[in-house]
Amino acid sequence: MGGIFGKSASSKHCLPESNLEVKIVEAIRRKASKGSAIKSFNSIILKFPKIDESLRNCKAIFDQFDEDSNGMIDPEELKRCFHKLEISCTEEEISDLFEACDIRENMGMRFNEFIVLLCLVYLLKEPAALQAKSGMGLPNLEATFETLVDAFVLLDKNKDGYVSKNEMVDAINETTAGERSSGCIAMNRFEEMDWDKNGMVSFKEFLFACTRWVGIDDVEEEDDDAK
Repeated sequence: MGGIFGKSASSKHCLPESNLEVKIVEAIRRKASKGSAIKSFNSIILKFPKIDESLRNCKAIFDQFDEDSNGMIDPEELKRCFHKLEISCTEEEISDLFEACDIRENMGMRFNEFIVLLCLVYLLKEPAALQAKSGMGLPNLEATFETLVDAFVLLDKNKDGYVSKNEMVDAINETTAGERSSGCIAMNRFEEMDWDKNGMVSFKEFLFACTRWVGIDDVEEEDDDAK
């Protein structure tokens, strides 16, 4: 499966800044062409408890590969993690993923960053990529990642691989029709997702926002307090 994060045909969208992002956009567009199983933004919110439970189950894997127990997975630990989970990636692909998800740019991947990385692997690789050996602590993970992909596809009305402010407003309005606060809710949610403040939300930005919405950041804070 080598080369999946490599150069590709030019994208119709002008925003991707890296080869990896181009691949993510293309994968989202392929998913969007098949439609979304999620029908409203409110239904996404209702799924948060199950998403939270499923993602927290990954903490055991994270801790297993955080070999020095410093609360972060470094590039070498990540390579060993991929090998153990039988995820087929080249070193270049792993490096690209690490760089994309290491949002603190400290060469150490925290738990929420690790979750986002696994979801990107699910999107870009065959579904079998995350079919780890039994007992590795990944129950229902593929279904959870598929839910997150479907949620983004629901918001991405024009199927260009990004979510705009207008698309977010439309999604919220469909759920809260007639409520005066719906526009404010939409803008707040959008600002929580649009980390680089460029007016468009990428799938990666959406994933990081979701980890906060379901409380994954709380896991890190609890771990930091315990140290």
